[in-house]
Amino acid sequence: MRAGSYVAYGLWDAESPIAVRLFSTRGPIDAAWVRERVQEAWDLRQGVRDAGCTGYRLIFGEADQLPGIVVDLYGSHGILVTYSKALGAIIPWVSEAVVDIAGLESLSRRHKEESGVVLRPLHGNLPPERILVEELGMRLLADVHRGQKTGLFFDHRDNRRFVRDVAADKSVLNLFCYTGGFSVAAALGGAASVTSVDSAGPAVLAAQENFAQNGLSHVPHETLVEDVFDFLPKAIAQGRRFDLVVCDPPTFAKSRDQLRAAEKAYKNLLAMALSVTAPGGICCAASCTSQVGPEAFKRLLAEAARKARVRVQIVRDIGQPWDHPVQVAHEEGRYLKFIAGRVLPRC
Repeated sequence: MRAGSYVAYGLWDAESPIAVRLFSTRGPIDAAWVRERVQEAWDLRQGVRDAGCTGYRLIFGEADQLPGIVVDLYGSHGILVTYSKALGAIIPWVSEAVVDIAGLESLSRRHKEESGVVLRPLHGNLPPERILVEELGMRLLADVHRGQKTGLFFDHRDNRRFVRDVAADKSVLNLFCYTGGFSVAAALGGAASVTSVDSAGPAVLAAQENFAQNGLSHVPHETLVEDVFDFLPKAIAQGRRFDLVVCDPPTFAKSRDQLRAAEKAYKNLLAMALSVTAPGGICCAASCTSQVGPEAFKRLLAEAARKARVRVQIVRDIGQPWDHPVQVAHEEGRYLKFIAGRVLPRC
């Protein structure tokens, strides 16, 4: 490479595990370049908007050529998250483009501070603490000030629809239920009963509220504030079985050195989830741990099936929806795994 030439333009951050985030091989980035990327992202999500979804991910980091930046939309309110201090240099450009293209009432930046999660306004006033969004015929409340991620897990939108489609007349168990998205989907699909389990009391309360938002008081809904790793052994000992089980735990590994412990935890958890799935029932196993790839996750599920002494027929194996795309050269962006398997006795 001759003097004065370049390979790519990026932002360097001495404090981040990722030293340099690359943005462009075309030339220096500026406000016009950022606006092009935001417009591309907006156009890609047209199908999500056409489906009647008022909550979705507008910017997904590397996938939208804006590495380290996430923007989620909740109606006319946007929540921006960054993963590098160096990105502050381009946030004004991102903010201006997002507000203008999406026509937002407000855009706020979410920070993690010693006192907890804090929102700081970038445009307009701070959003309401809770925002009601529409998702494929569901109504879900999001706590954008204190909720996990930015309030809701938009990446499971299509999987919630799948659960709704297969839940009719089934007893359903939703493990790590958070605010009850899968529980509501199952109830709307005609589930005979739903059991929601999470160790966080506020999350379980939110699941109850989301049931009410969707007019589901007629569906039996058992809510338990309990650690899933405590609940499952007791359920197995009691002989409890469910026709449809959803197991969507938080990440078990945030770095490569935690991988072995994460795989052990997944195998143990999945074996228990399979054990409480009724013969012929469906167990939906999910993982958001980027350290565990799709093939590795299927291997762990197979090992869990052997441990639980059952057979599993995979009927759905999918990643993220359209608003969480993956760059072909950035396979790490394919972090979400969702496998639905029919559980049968050994023969």
